[in-house]
Amino acid sequence: MLNSYSTEDKVLLAVDCIIFGFDEGGLKILLIKRDFEPEKGKWSLMGGFLKKEEVLDDAAIRVLNTYTGFNDIYMEQLYTYSEIDRDPVERTISVAYYALINIENHNAELIQNYHAKWFSVSEVPKLIFDHDKMLAHAIRRLRYRTSMKPVGFELLPEKFKMSQLLKLYESILDKEIDKRNFISKINSLDILIKLDEKDMTSSRKGSYLYTFDKEKYDAKLLNDFAINF
Repeated sequence: MLNSYSTEDKVLLAVDCIIFGFDEGGLKILLIKRDFEPEKGKWSLMGGFLKKEEVLDDAAIRVLNTYTGFNDIYMEQLYTYSEIDRDPVERTISVAYYALINIENHNAELIQNYHAKWFSVSEVPKLIFDHDKMLAHAIRRLRYRTSMKPVGFELLPEKFKMSQLLKLYESILDKEIDKRNFISKINSLDILIKLDEKDMTSSRKGSYLYTFDKEKYDAKLLNDFAINF
């Protein structure tokens, strides 16, 4: 039985965060321009190293707060990446998380301070190390989640048009969805509250605004079901 760890190999443990957002341009990913070697000047996911006093979730929350200013963020642990040569400096294992935030509420100052930028998921530049693999994995997970559970509360503004919710689903699933079928299925979930307010910017008649029923939305998240748009 081992009574000492002194002869065991030591490795670094990193946390990398894939931060998704959504606006009129579609689904976005927040990237940072790396300001140190190796790969200085190239685009990277947000990340940091696990501290001795932290558990993994706390480290992910710290990283997300640093780059977004938010504490209450939807996040989910994605995968652990342990390829031996994934980091050219030192043996590093990375635990990836993905998070969903509302771009409108994101602190623009933080983007400037950290040389960060929102990119469309269809126009992401080459990323450092294995971050391209992490992003592809996160998109697959988000698409799967979207097929099984409602999505939108974390990504849309408090009040939104049905067309915005439709575009969100189309952006995530990367396909065109029949509008009438979409509205019928969303209404069947009973998670939206139709407001008396209208958005008058898109037409003279205007479009009704909606908000999520948070209690019903959260209840749906606890149950697995197929939406199949």
